[in-house]
Amino acid sequence: MVERREFFVVAAAAALAGCSAAPVRAAAGHLLDVQVVDRARNATLAEHRHRGSTYVAGRPGERYAVRLANRSGARVLVVLSVDGVNAISGDSAATSQTGYVLAPWQSADITGWRKSDAEAAAFYFTALPDSYAARTGRPHNVGVIGAAVFRERVPLPRPMPFEAVPYSSGRDGGATRQESARGAGNSSDAAESRASPSAAPAAAREREAAAAKSPTDKLGTGHGEREHAPISRTAFERATSQPAEIVQVRYDSHANLVAAGVIAAHRRGVPDPFPGFVPDPP
Repeated sequence: MVERREFFVVAAAAALAGCSAAPVRAAAGHLLDVQVVDRARNATLAEHRHRGSTYVAGRPGERYAVRLANRSGARVLVVLSVDGVNAISGDSAATSQTGYVLAPWQSADITGWRKSDAEAAAFYFTALPDSYAARTGRPHNVGVIGAAVFRERVPLPRPMPFEAVPYSSGRDGGATRQESARGAGNSSDAAESRASPSAAPAAAREREAAAAKSPTDKLGTGHGEREHAPISRTAFERATSQPAEIVQVRYDSHANLVAAGVIAAHRRGVPDPFPGFVPDPP
C-alpha cells in the first residue's frame, strides 16, 4: 500500500529552463536529465556510454555541479546521492530520504553538500582517500552520482455535498435554492534563487591540488569550501513509495576510464598499430 503522507523537502536554488521497482536509466531519464558541469568552464563534461552505463571523466581539484533538469510538466522530487551519500542530509543514501523539488521544466545546478538553508560545501573531484565518503568511513560507493525521481501526488477533487432544495409556498409559487461557492486555495511555488559560482580561495586551491594523487588513483568527491547557496523549503507528497525512475552517472579520472576501456585509447594519442591507409609523405 502506498504511503500517503507529506514530506518536507528542500526546493532547489535554480534557474528556470524553458523547456513498481524503479527502472535504472542512464543520464537521461523520462522525467529527469542529469549532467555533470565543470564550474570553472561552465561546460558539461562529455559523457561516454559503456555497457549500459554513462561515465564522465573528472580532473583532481576540479569543482563541479550536478545539473538536474525536470523534463515533465509537473513538480518532481529528486533525492540526490553522491558517492552513496545523501547530498542534503549527509546520511548513507536511501530513496526514502529528503531531496530537491523541481518545478515543471525547471533546471537546477547543485553545487555542493548542503550545510544549511544558505550554504553548501563545494563538490570537487579528488583522490578517493580525500573524498567525503571515505573520510566519513563510507568509501565503498565512491564514483557514482544517483538521482531517485518521484512524482507528486495530486489529490482528487472532493465531491460537492448534496444539498436539499427547500420548498416554498410563497407568492412566487416556486422553490429557491441557496448555493455557496468554494474558493480554491492557491499554493505558491517555492522561492527560487541562483547562487553564482565564485572562484575558489587560494587556500582551497592549494588543498585540492595537494589532494590530487597520481592519475591512476580512483576519483571521489571532496567536501570543499562553503559557498553562498540559498534555498527555500516546500511541502511535497510522493505519489508512490518507490521512485518513478533512478538516473545515474559514473565518474573517474580519464586515465582510469581509458584503462577500463570506457574511453578508446587512441583518442588521446596512444599509438595505434593499425591506423588506416598510408598517407602521402610531406
